[in-house]
Amino acid sequence: MTQQNPLLSLQHQLGYLFTDVKLLRQALTHRSYAQNHYERLEFLGDGVLNCSIARCLYDQFKDIKEGELSRIRAHLVKQDTLVLIAQDLSVSKYLLLGEGEMKSGGLNRPSILADAVEAMIGAIFLEAGFDVAQSVVARLYAPLLKNIDPSSAGKDAKTQLQERLQGQKLPVPKYDIIEIQGAAHEQVFTVSCFIEALQVRTQGEGSTRRLAEQQAARLAMDVLEHSQQSSIKKRN
Repeated sequence: MTQQNPLLSLQHQLGYLFTDVKLLRQALTHRSYAQNHYERLEFLGDGVLNCSIARCLYDQFKDIKEGELSRIRAHLVKQDTLVLIAQDLSVSKYLLLGEGEMKSGGLNRPSILADAVEAMIGAIFLEAGFDVAQSVVARLYAPLLKNIDPSSAGKDAKTQLQERLQGQKLPVPKYDIIEIQGAAHEQVFTVSCFIEALQVRTQGEGSTRRLAEQQAARLAMDVLEHSQQSSIKKRN
């Protein structure tokens, strides 16, 4: 199978046709496959992406202050978000990886998928300039920007839970370690989140106390959301 047809399909998804298709191929090439890999393009694309998203947010949210815009931008350019975009583009179908990287699951590794998206943005910038690269970024991010909630985007679960409770004039939740299992280098923490005023208690697990607290907070948010929806249904 030649690279021409699949890369043409990817270009249509991006909304940009490369004059030099080799540049796109480089953006999809991992260092395990060839010396002419995507890392320098990824470095370039990271800067272009940050500036492009900053412009999108500046235009879309005209009454939000700089600190809040920075928080939302950080949420949009983080690895998890880039992986979602990579999955929408089916980037794993086009990646060029060495045999060892392929066998170890590199096609679906989040860091590689995210880097490839940034590298493609860098390649577009290199060939066509910032305005074209920004238009591609705006197109790729359009669904996310349309549905984003600026009040919560980029805030972790503990922060969202605390702000929700404070908005109801309730005390902040209490987090306690219930159990620590495993050897020092592979511990699993079990942490409880207790909202005394509402008698809500959840438990979370994670490889660190912080991750366990975040999971417990997310579960507490789910409980509160379910309770609120049930109350609305009863009133109706």
